[in-house]
Amino acid sequence: MEKSEDLESTNPFLTGDNCSMGKKRISSAIGKAALLAESFDEATAVRFLLQELEAASPGGTVEIRVPPYGAVQCIGGLDHRRGTPPNVIEMDAQTLIGLCNGSLDLSNEVLSGKVFLSGSRAGEISELFPALIRE
Repeated sequence: MEKSEDLESTNPFLTGDNCSMGKKRISSAIGKAALLAESFDEATAVRFLLQELEAASPGGTVEIRVPPYGAVQCIGGLDHRRGTPPNVIEMDAQTLIGLCNGSLDLSNEVLSGKVFLSGSRAGEISELFPALIRE
């Protein structure tokens, strides 16, 4: 039987930076192209916007969910790691896209029931809209 050091030195998947897994990022060009009407790709567009929200306000206080495409945590403060976070926002894909491009207003979407907000800090997400989609 090999020693663990020998195994690590012969297997490139167990050494150095290969031990950690990073998130696959969608480039700005691909993300913006996915939002265009002629090449609209809802899944890529939503994942790109979630990625931009997470980058615009890093943290773990609020979780934004857009089923079935993804969820991210953002807004600094509490660092949530397990179970249901105390601050959750959930919406469909078209609502997220509308909020990000400025065609929808968060407070109106909450009142209509298209956006679910839970937790005392969930409303802080309104500061991030609609500034995400820039030329």
